[in-house]
Amino acid sequence: MSQSDSRTAPILVAVEDLIFLSKIQHTAHQVGVAIEPVEIGKLKERLLQSPSRAVIVDLNHRSGKAVEAARAIKSDPATSQVFVLGFLSHVQADLAREARQARLDAVMARSAFSQQLPALLRKLAEL
Repeated sequence: MSQSDSRTAPILVAVEDLIFLSKIQHTAHQVGVAIEPVEIGKLKERLLQSPSRAVIVDLNHRSGKAVEAARAIKSDPATSQVFVLGFLSHVQADLAREARQARLDAVMARSAFSQQLPALLRKLAEL
């Protein structure tokens, strides 16, 4: 992945809640950051097809496969350099621990993610 390709590539977003996804899309538009919604089961495949510097994953995804999808990204040398941010309910300490063990780069409470969203999107776009 070349530096210029990855800087113009969208941040991939695996979020099932359409209302929350809409909020992320609206905020991304406001701050001038490109995002691309991707199904949780297709994240790694999408990363292998074209570059992206970052992935945002809703760890509360109904499929129960969010940590598994993130682990697959972080354990493959072809995609391990991609920054993976996961968010979840603040009361899910076990899931947060599992996500950290899967080597996600950042794990945060959904409320903090929501509150910091504009700054997070800008930061992820600059990676």
